[in-house]
Amino acid sequence: MSQSRITRLLMISPDSMVTPEQLVRNVQTMAANVSVKETCYGCLVECDADTMKIVMEKVRSEYRNEVFSKVRGYPAGDPRRCRAQHGTRPGFAQLEAEWECLPLIQSALDAFDAGDNDYVVPAEKKPLPVKELKEISEAYR
Repeated sequence: MSQSRITRLLMISPDSMVTPEQLVRNVQTMAANVSVKETCYGCLVECDADTMKIVMEKVRSEYRNEVFSKVRGYPAGDPRRCRAQHGTRPGFAQLEAEWECLPLIQSALDAFDAGDNDYVVPAEKKPLPVKELKEISEAYR
């Protein structure tokens, strides 16, 4: 794997009892040479690719369905995105929308882990024939 630095965003589900401070303290102890920045939704983790693989395995095992991760395009503190340096935050609305969906994802993963996998595939929807649509609309005149 490449030794270039990778930045990942770790986002805590709103239904989790884990705080950003707890997550940061734990991630800092997972491997050497890891840079961690606490945020309101979790933290940013920056390290080389091999170390990131180790950190992500530990995060997934410790916070199985509570902490979610995605790659961040910019390193922590990048002047193009850092508010302290008057950077912009164009992805924050998307991040907020994703954060709001996490309890649903967490609940589904918890149910699956508990053995509740009785998902039924919905029947395939077919277009309504014009004749039936006409009958329905005429019935409600």
